[in-house]
Amino acid sequence: MEHWLQLMWDSLGSLLWAGLVFTIPLTLITFVLGLLLGLVTAVVRLFGPRPLVAVARFYVWVIRGTPLLVQLFVIFYGLPSLGILLDAFPAAIIGFTLNVGAYSSEIIRAVISSVPKGQWEAAYSIGMNWRQAMSRTILPQAARVAVPPLSNTFISLVKDTSLAAAITVPELFQAAQRIVATTYEPLILYIEAAIIYLVLSTFLSTLQGYLERRFARSGGTLEAQT
Repeated sequence: MEHWLQLMWDSLGSLLWAGLVFTIPLTLITFVLGLLLGLVTAVVRLFGPRPLVAVARFYVWVIRGTPLLVQLFVIFYGLPSLGILLDAFPAAIIGFTLNVGAYSSEIIRAVISSVPKGQWEAAYSIGMNWRQAMSRTILPQAARVAVPPLSNTFISLVKDTSLAAAITVPELFQAAQRIVATTYEPLILYIEAAIIYLVLSTFLSTLQGYLERRFARSGGTLEAQT
């Protein structure tokens, strides 16, 4: 038992460092980029011309219909066959961004569609154009509804970053694999990695609850703001 505890303590620094330098930045970068991509995709599908709508639909269909691990392999191992060489970290950013963008676009599209039509009409009636109505009236209301599902997407992304180990990104899970290769103690190291992921997910779940309560208090309807 003491051997296990000592091994976990000795490896804790390496695992936390890998999480701090690779897992957390990878999660934050890809979520922000994926959210922006998802917003653009959702707006195109709702309001864009038919050719762009078809492109957006095809993108969402492909990403949602194929495993994330396969997407990462295509980007990192497949694209070099076409002469496109990417380092592991940029390849992971592209893969996770495309994945988050597809799933978040469906969430954003749904919450924008859920805003009552009367809110559009009210915005136009006070002189707003489409862009102003979207940014000042529709999106604030949609954001309140989108917080829970987007937070769940973010929490899932934290755990999904472990797949980046398959394309040699030295994030938290791969750090655990490397230590296992030298200590031959997979049970201890993988449990320790799981505990770190659990702590991160618990913290994010608590933050999600705070955001939900704050948005619930802030309201968000046009009538409340005017």
